[in-house]
Amino acid sequence: MVRADRRRPALALPRGVRPPAARGCEGARARLGAGVPCSRKLAERHDVLGVDPSARQVELERANVPGARFEKADMTALDFPDGEFDGVAAFYSILHVPRAEQPALFARIARWLKPGGLFLASLGVGTPDVTETWLGVEMFFGSNTPERNREVLTEHLEIVFDDLVTMHEPDPATFHRLLARRG
Repeated sequence: MVRADRRRPALALPRGVRPPAARGCEGARARLGAGVPCSRKLAERHDVLGVDPSARQVELERANVPGARFEKADMTALDFPDGEFDGVAAFYSILHVPRAEQPALFARIARWLKPGGLFLASLGVGTPDVTETWLGVEMFFGSNTPERNREVLTEHLEIVFDDLVTMHEPDPATFHRLLARRG
């Protein structure tokens, strides 16, 4: 969870997009890696709750970002009260959830947001459910197409910004990044 100092923005948002005007800013991040740089930056001004399924990653996150809280959990099994967060960020994590489970996860995330709350995510672009070796580790990947992501998300949220971005990891990989708001 993130509690913000409202004098400072929590995220760099596209022009014309304003953070919710709630009294604090609470949010969650799912699957954090080692907690840097995103969690560390957020924790400078906010109360951050991070979730990761790996005990080792949670250990690293706690060491790297002592000003935040981290829990070992599966984001698809989490539940929070309605309207708990001003924001939820999921960077490259939902593409490790089976495609059939992603719509229910989006619905829960939308429910967790306060009115005006923001969901910031980097999603896949249509990868079939598959387990393969990536960076020397067996890892699951699966993602819906950007069209399907938009279809599911607009059932619950207003899409403020979305586009495709190609990164080099070292091979080119395209992701669907978006910002959505709960009405």
